[in-house]
Amino acid sequence: MTAIDYDLEFLEDGRTIELISIGMVCDDGREYYAANRDMPVRRIRKHPWLMENVVPHLPRGHGDLRNSMSKRWLFHYGDPRVKSRKTIAAEVAAFIQATDDVELWANYGAYDHVALSQLWGPMIALPDGVPMFTHDIQQEARRLGFRWDELPQQESGEHDALADARHNQTVRRWLAREAWMEASS
Repeated sequence: MTAIDYDLEFLEDGRTIELISIGMVCDDGREYYAANRDMPVRRIRKHPWLMENVVPHLPRGHGDLRNSMSKRWLFHYGDPRVKSRKTIAAEVAAFIQATDDVELWANYGAYDHVALSQLWGPMIALPDGVPMFTHDIQQEARRLGFRWDELPQQESGEHDALADARHNQTVRRWLAREAWMEASS
């Protein structure tokens, strides 16, 4: 099995889950990040937690690009990491399909998996090779007898989808080492 750890930032209101950004890291070293140019900007602006915790991590441009960015924009539309939802769906499918015998992993991954699946419509529309479920890091930690505060803590970038995906990989690998050490003792 080859693991892909991922994280999505999203707006959810109890009825819908709207993609903001996605980060994925694969055990083979590949990484993927995109921000959804079709995100519901007006609704996000009205969400104080997202504005404070997620929006600052969206692509802002650098140098002259940053200076030319409108203050009203949540992200820089010209950044190459900002893509249409349709493009993100195609690229994420290709990223996952490039891995044989893949496992998806996320932290508190229930919402992430729903939002991921919705890239292609209903769950029955998942592309070939995209798993129908995500392994949950918190469930694995509990299964192995660890509490959240005993796991490796994230050093920076929390609520940045790619930084969170990298941290998920760190925690998943740490849990696997701990399980292996316990089994070999």
